[in-house]
Amino acid sequence: MFTGLIEEVGSLRGVSRQGEAMVLDISAGKVLEGARLGDSIAINGVCLTVTSFTSSSFTMDVTPQTYRHTNLKDLKPGDPVNLERAMAANGRFGGHIVQGHADGIAVLVSRQTEGNAVRFTFRLEEASLMRYIVNHGSITVDGISLTVAELVEDGFTVSIIPHTLKETALYHKQPGATVNIECDILGKYVEHLLRYGPRTEAGEQPGAKSRLTASFLTEHGFM
Repeated sequence: MFTGLIEEVGSLRGVSRQGEAMVLDISAGKVLEGARLGDSIAINGVCLTVTSFTSSSFTMDVTPQTYRHTNLKDLKPGDPVNLERAMAANGRFGGHIVQGHADGIAVLVSRQTEGNAVRFTFRLEEASLMRYIVNHGSITVDGISLTVAELVEDGFTVSIIPHTLKETALYHKQPGATVNIECDILGKYVEHLLRYGPRTEAGEQPGAKSRLTASFLTEHGFM
């Protein structure tokens, strides 16, 4: 599990491709402190496994599944990447619950200065993800825990403070660039419960119509 608070911006040293399989070689510093083989590190919000490392770099495998559903396939040597280690059990929870499982890709439509902040507008490649995005709710953009500022057609905006812009790879993103999106996990689980209902009881067939409805939730103070 991650928090969406980027620890450092690394740099892609090299990439090896074989069809839709990739090996990323990334230079870094802070995230390698106390590193071990098999550790989880989120790269632009995608949880991957450390397969080898030195004092200044590490490698990670990208499977065809991850290749197809994230923007890691677009990375080129020299590109900056957001890095975050899996959250330690005794760590401070400063962002929101992030799994490192990207739901899809969004395209940066525009970036506009707004006072001391920069407003980024993104368009989702899969418009169906809009059902999980709530105005003023949490969203992860390339691994960064952010708050949705406004919903727009097939997308959303976020307002980035100077510190976040300076300390993440978002600083380099220009219109047309892609980002990985992870929606708030709470919305996905609520939708699943509404569709399939609570734990299957004896005699019920899997996928039976749920007794958990919007009216039930409203009646009991959940909505």
